[in-house]
Amino acid sequence: MGGRHTYAFGNDVPFKWETIGFFQGYKVLQGTGGIHKLPEEAHSSEAYVQLFPDGNLQMIRFYDKDHFLTTEIAYHPEPKLTGHRDYVYHIHEYGRDFTTRSIRLFTQEDLEKYGKYLTMEGHLK
Repeated sequence: MGGRHTYAFGNDVPFKWETIGFFQGYKVLQGTGGIHKLPEEAHSSEAYVQLFPDGNLQMIRFYDKDHFLTTEIAYHPEPKLTGHRDYVYHIHEYGRDFTTRSIRLFTQEDLEKYGKYLTMEGHLK
């Protein structure tokens, strides 16, 4: 799991994350060397997870068959959506250029699709 446009384009680089557990069947990653975000590309998984120290979901990123980031569920302040600095679950959708990103709150359809990740059922094991 390297940086932008590395693994997805066939360029191997040293790993910057380590697997520390599993959540809903996906690897929970922790950055090394000061890395705090999840990777923009996947080596082999269709998703990677980042948890808060208490085991609650901080972020889950989903990737397409070509290893590119497509969707991110995150829990952090998003004043553009809410008008305040409170934490809120929301969705970011990415284009392949890594700079095109939409942001939105959950719809009912999103809750049906992604709601299982917002519960403690997938707690770190």
